[in-house]
Order: sequence, then C-alpha cells, then structure tokens
Amino acid sequence: MNLPEGKKIVLFDGVCNFCNASVRFIIKRDKKDTFRFASLESELGRKLTQERGINTSTIDSIVLIDPGNAYYIKSTAALEICKDLSNLYPALSIFLYLPEGLRNLVYDFIAKNRYQWFGKTETCPMPNPDEQSKFLAT
Repeated sequence: MNLPEGKKIVLFDGVCNFCNASVRFIIKRDKKDTFRFASLESELGRKLTQERGINTSTIDSIVLIDPGNAYYIKSTAALEICKDLSNLYPALSIFLYLPEGLRNLVYDFIAKNRYQWFGKTETCPMPNPDEQSKFLAT
C-alpha cells in the first residue's frame, strides 16, 4: 500500500479503549487534516513497524511516522502529535525539552495500566462514516 503523501501516520493499539479515545481526540483537533491512522495489529501497522525495526512486543507505545523523515514512539510521539493539533495543544510540545527518560516514565506508567483503568475490546472498533477516510487500516 502506498502511504498518503504529506500525511503523518499514527499507529495505535486497536483493542485499547484509551488508545481509541485518543485517536478520536486527535481526529477532532486535526484541523489541518495532517494525520492518518492504522492499528498496530493491522497488516499495515505490522509492516510499518517492522520496516523501522520497532518491536511492538517489547515497546508498548503509540507510534508516529512522518514518512521519509522520522518516526517517534512513546512520549515523543504523543508530544509530536500535539504540535499539529488545534487550540493550545501545540504548547504541550514544550515538554519535549524534558529528558526523554523522565517523560517516558510517566508514559510507561499510563501504558502499563491503561487496560485496567480504561478497559479493552476484543476487536478494533470501526470508525464512523465521517472518520472512515482517515483510517488506512484497522
């Protein structure tokens, strides 16, 4: 599959309720239509992570891919996404100046507990018709 030109790809845990809510949060604030989405569990998600040497069995993370430029994981991915959102969310990128290890302690704590706190689904929920075009794979 050819990736859409000029779009950043967000790979997320498709069975995580918190992750799915986060995707909907991003879509609602993506006024510049910057992002496209695919679940980590999808064929495309597996292909993109393998190409970049990201082992999703050891790295429990959202992944942001800026094709041809870079990819980001964990807190860096979340903060890089914030840069392209509407309202005041780009201001959160100031946290990129904190040491990555410190930021990832918080990220890893949330990631480790997300199923307990927010639950899990058996399958990746289908996007509504308005969101359908933003998903490359579910």
